[in-house]
Amino acid sequence: MKHILSALVLNKPGVLAHVAGMFAARAFNIDSLVVGRTDDPTLSRMTIVVIGDDRMVEQVRKQLAKIVSVVKVQDFAGQDVVARNLLLISIACPAEKRHEILALVEMFQAKVVDIGAKFVMAEVSGPESKIEAFIESCRPYGIKNMARTGTVAMARQTQTRSEVSNDNSK
Repeated sequence: MKHILSALVLNKPGVLAHVAGMFAARAFNIDSLVVGRTDDPTLSRMTIVVIGDDRMVEQVRKQLAKIVSVVKVQDFAGQDVVARNLLLISIACPAEKRHEILALVEMFQAKVVDIGAKFVMAEVSGPESKIEAFIESCRPYGIKNMARTGTVAMARQTQTRSEVSNDNSK
């Protein structure tokens, strides 16, 4: 089963290597790993996707929490989350196929970010399943190059009725 872990870590050199080393030392595979700064310049957030049973992922979570530079670890299993991936893809695009490819880009709510005589580069964001579907749809035209991120995720914030009505009054 796929698990998304979020680790709030100190924003300092060596933390990524330390976390990755912990996974390697215990023979845990990382499916994807994304690191970015937070609104606090002293902290970064690591979003780590691992595949394994609940027991294995719980062991990973506990091992992460023991690392001194890790401030907080959260497993999003069983929670309502928003998870997104980003893809940049350069698609072979002869003039006679340009209309088809641009229609495909529009259908996936992607965005053209570069265009040339023989290619179109698109940016697509969304759930991993959308990214995979877009890649498969582009294969018949020819993929010249692509780069993609791993998963970034946040738990959905729940609001009570009174919080919603208070928010609407502002």
